[in-house]
Amino acid sequence: MSGPGHKFCIAPMMDWTDRHCRVLHRLLTRHALLYTEMLTAEAVLRGDRGRLLGFDAREHPVALQLGGSEPSRLAEAARIGADCGYDEINLNAGCPSDRVQSGRFGACLMREPELVADCVAAMRAAVRVPVTVKCRTGVDDQDPEISLRAMIAACAAAGATTFIVHARKAWLDGLSPKENRDVPPLDHDLVYRVKRENPALTIVINGGIHALDDCAKHLAHVDGVMLGRAAYQSPGLLADVDRRFFGASETADLDMAVAAYVSYVEGKLAQGVPLHAMTRHMLGLFNGRPGARAFRRHLSENATRRGAGIVVLREALAHVQCGQMRAAA
Repeated sequence: MSGPGHKFCIAPMMDWTDRHCRVLHRLLTRHALLYTEMLTAEAVLRGDRGRLLGFDAREHPVALQLGGSEPSRLAEAARIGADCGYDEINLNAGCPSDRVQSGRFGACLMREPELVADCVAAMRAAVRVPVTVKCRTGVDDQDPEISLRAMIAACAAAGATTFIVHARKAWLDGLSPKENRDVPPLDHDLVYRVKRENPALTIVINGGIHALDDCAKHLAHVDGVMLGRAAYQSPGLLADVDRRFFGASETADLDMAVAAYVSYVEGKLAQGVPLHAMTRHMLGLFNGRPGARAFRRHLSENATRRGAGIVVLREALAHVQCGQMRAAA
């Protein structure tokens, strides 16, 4: 799963990349590597595993992202995740949220690279699937030239070969999690240099990437790219990923992908899943196309209503279809 498997990845995003989101993304791209939302090791060990870890078989390849700092607990959570069928276990050393800091995991672990290495070693000993690390370039007053290299060196010594680097610091003292996604300056060149210094490692770049053209430029310098909010807010762009980066002969058929997702939604509605839980991931699907605004409005106003069913989704899609017909007329 290392190397070419990480050429194009869709970022783990809390409250966004749930199982329904991942199914939609998979219908748009066969080859992108998908990631779960971050789950703490304790949640995996103590929580409802069916609800937390369940996923649709069509999601493969899909990676489980874990948060924690206790090697033995992470090892057990990784073992559970691998037994559930995940293709990779990823350790989060980059999330800047307050909750993450209070639990001593996420970005604050940039200050403790040897502890992260111990976690990696324990997880690798527990599973046969790859164990990877997602990190920042540093936190607060750290020098990224030193902190990023220290993290990669320590974890590589513990056997990790794939690193996903969000190419900016996290300011844990003074910035909100939302601000940490945009305010600290990007340093893509540092990630490029680290790749040149470590040719045997797989280095994936994340942060400030908004379009597939951006991805192509980064791939001249690193092994892979990870797209975050752009993939979620405008998922339609994923339809061209396989053609651009994996040798597919043509762009994915959006109509076919939507039809397959409608069928998926119908099945989940029958199991009691609320419509909004699935359609919220579609809101940006038709951005830039005729009828997109009416599509979003119809779903936003109706999908959350009690008892909302598949008819609401079909009515929303009719706005897009009508808009496309008017544009062609």
